[in-house]
Amino acid sequence: MRLRTLASRLALPLLAAACQSPVRTVPPPAEAPAELVALSGASILIGAGDIARCNSPADEATAALVDSVLRADSSAKVEDAVFLLGDNVYPDGTEQDYALCFTPSWGDSAKRIMSKVRPTPGNHEYETGNAEAYYKYFGKRAGSAGKGYYSYDLGEWHVVALNSEMVVNRSFTDLDRQAQEDWLREDLKASQKKCTVAYWHHPLLSSGWHGSDSRLGGFWRILYEHGVDLVLVGHDHNYERFRPLSPVGVADTTAGIVQIVAGTGGGGLRNFRNTIAPHSAFRLQGYYGVLKLTLGAGEWRSAFIDTNGTVWDPSGGKCH
Repeated sequence: MRLRTLASRLALPLLAAACQSPVRTVPPPAEAPAELVALSGASILIGAGDIARCNSPADEATAALVDSVLRADSSAKVEDAVFLLGDNVYPDGTEQDYALCFTPSWGDSAKRIMSKVRPTPGNHEYETGNAEAYYKYFGKRAGSAGKGYYSYDLGEWHVVALNSEMVVNRSFTDLDRQAQEDWLREDLKASQKKCTVAYWHHPLLSSGWHGSDSRLGGFWRILYEHGVDLVLVGHDHNYERFRPLSPVGVADTTAGIVQIVAGTGGGGLRNFRNTIAPHSAFRLQGYYGVLKLTLGAGEWRSAFIDTNGTVWDPSGGKCH
């Protein structure tokens, strides 16, 4: 176990944990066969959010899981990438936090993660200045320093990484927010791919501890207008999948976007609220793990894989 050199680094996380009720664990299902998350000829996008802590082995366990998938992909010559959904290291996203907590797990050079990583920032990255340590650590893979939004193609899919701190953090201006939205419209307009997945940190919809945040509706409207299929988010430390929805939260099986929360990379787990958000299709609490997406030509499949190797919530759909 890695220990911080300063006792104060442990005080806040332990205090926060003491104020929360014990996390209730969902009883495990019969293990799903691996073929439920496979799709012939597809690329793989795998990852999670809310990841590295120095006082827990959970991030090492999720990192080992991701690395094992990447090694299998390499042997099978499958194109893949690793997404990070923000709050990549605790508690403050400093250079020391990244060096002591993230590097020994997801940042370990012996693993294949860093060669495949495509990160986004969360609120903990911005606990230290303008997330300078985050941009320094990930370099060009994090997009332009101070902006943090970018896109790339993966197989048959277009992938968009956004900076939700620009939406919820008051240190950003209306001009900053408008610039990201303008960029997003142009990026989606220029894409030649039929299928698109976007990801960032804060959820529009959530039954978790933080709950839903309507401020992300601006992203959702733009994505919906351009036929985006999937949204991946973190921030709440559990797993939750929603049915396809329109920007106003109405079920839409024709053009709706499926949102999946996967804040399960190693940060302390939390329970769901007593009131469940509308259109929540599947919820899982009490397990660390990663979300694996299999992205094919015109369709996708997803599953949550916990650190014991159990496959949960195999799902999927067709692109718009």
